Amino acid sequence: MMLNFDETRFLGIQSGAVALAGDIDQFVGESLRQGITNIHIVGTGGVAILLQPAVQLLRRLSTFPVFSDSVSETMAAGSANLNAGSLVFLVSLSGTTKESVAFLDFAKARGAKVATLVGHADTPLGRGADRAFVNFAADDTSSESFYIQSLLIALSVLGHRGELGALGSFASLVDGMQALPRSLLAIKQAIEPKAADFAQIIAGSDWHIFVGAGNVWPQAYYYAMCILEEMQWIRTRPVHASDFFHGTLELVEKGVSVILFKGEDDCRALADRVERFVPKVEGDLTVLDTADYPTPDLSPTLRALLAPALLATLLERISAHLEKLRNHPLTTRRYYRRVEY
Repeated sequence: MMLNFDETRFLGIQSGAVALAGDIDQFVGESLRQGITNIHIVGTGGVAILLQPAVQLLRRLSTFPVFSDSVSETMAAGSANLNAGSLVFLVSLSGTTKESVAFLDFAKARGAKVATLVGHADTPLGRGADRAFVNFAADDTSSESFYIQSLLIALSVLGHRGELGALGSFASLVDGMQALPRSLLAIKQAIEPKAADFAQIIAGSDWHIFVGAGNVWPQAYYYAMCILEEMQWIRTRPVHASDFFHGTLELVEKGVSVILFKGEDDCRALADRVERFVPKVEGDLTVLDTADYPTPDLSPTLRALLAPALLATLLERISAHLEKLRNHPLTTRRYYRRVEY
């Protein structure tokens, strides 16, 4: 039995995310045929980080312009690329995030077509969008859900433009993703006996350096900032593996905690380099590698694309044990949505 875990709810939420594939693909196809000239995939705070693997995939495989600028900066400074030719995917679990609600009006005033990904339909972002894609989730299940939904957007764009290449077809990829909810559950079950030990490592230091590369770098950034800093008040230093050797390495010495996330895409070699270095200078290295958690029902292609979701589902188990170990619920806040700022 897993600590503080509702299996039925989890499977329902992740299955709901996969089930949006057809509607998302139809909407993307219609929008492209109507002549959109660019896509903006955006959100506020942590959810904006979760969108980055999909943005990264599009930028690497497609020549179609895709943007993911901060919504707050775009409203403050403007963007020549946000206009009547734009399709905006605006993401917010609550559907009420202040900056995102303001951006919805900002984008529509410039003629953009706006679709939202939300957890609740009867919200400003659910009601105000040109199209709302709704899949209920809670904080402990939303990361995987948004990784799945944003990947579906990227794969749909690539599929309609004939740019999927060696990845296969959109239909075959979605067919393979039907096994994903159960695969994620199996990964949770596999790490559960070790989750308390990982939590003890995190609880055992006042601060940590988090490192990742490729499509798992956003998960390193997200977990450090949105889980440990926001929800546990633990100091972190997220750094991309390619930047680690241009400053951060000088902070590593005996007793310094370095937590390395490894995925399965072409950037894995960047993480390998960090993994080789840290022990040489006696840093306390902890590695969380998706390759250590097999999923027989997912193809290598899907595993590589979905490594951020695989990591997120592993880390949720660690977080469940961390909040118990530290007697600090993940819902506890001092300032976020508590005071004006």
